[in-house]
Amino acid sequence: MDLDQQIQALIEKAPPDGSTPQILEAIAPALLLMAQQLQHLEYSILQAIDQSWAIVVLSNLKQPGREKRVIYAWSSLQDALQAAAAGDRLNSVSLPVTHILFQMIALEGLDSIVFFESPGNLEVGTEITREQVQNLINVYLQQYRSTLQSNSSNLPPDIA
Repeated sequence: MDLDQQIQALIEKAPPDGSTPQILEAIAPALLLMAQQLQHLEYSILQAIDQSWAIVVLSNLKQPGREKRVIYAWSSLQDALQAAAAGDRLNSVSLPVTHILFQMIALEGLDSIVFFESPGNLEVGTEITREQVQNLINVYLQQYRSTLQSNSSNLPPDIA
């Protein structure tokens, strides 16, 4: 599934509540920009039995007490399966990259996702922080809100 198809799938799966599909359309360019920085269309992540994503807490050796909560996303299913074997009751699931980025804003307490681009190489990853995703999405949300406001101000004052 290419990136445009991934975005379309997100929009189609959105609750038909009158606003979520339109908001997804508005932030789609942000998700596409982020996804285009990565090398793969799908990545494998680890899930617990309850389908929650496995979050790893990393400690900073130079600053004790400072932690970062991350999710690892592997380009190779084999790498993800090896990591799952090291954990207790973890499964590997392959997801479209735009879906992973979109879910990132919903996961409370998550600091970033590390995308491992090269199969077999777990030393180098591309980190995308929650803050980066939120900031870019906010730019597109502000444009969306401005459009909504300008459209509503174009209504005649005596409309009933």
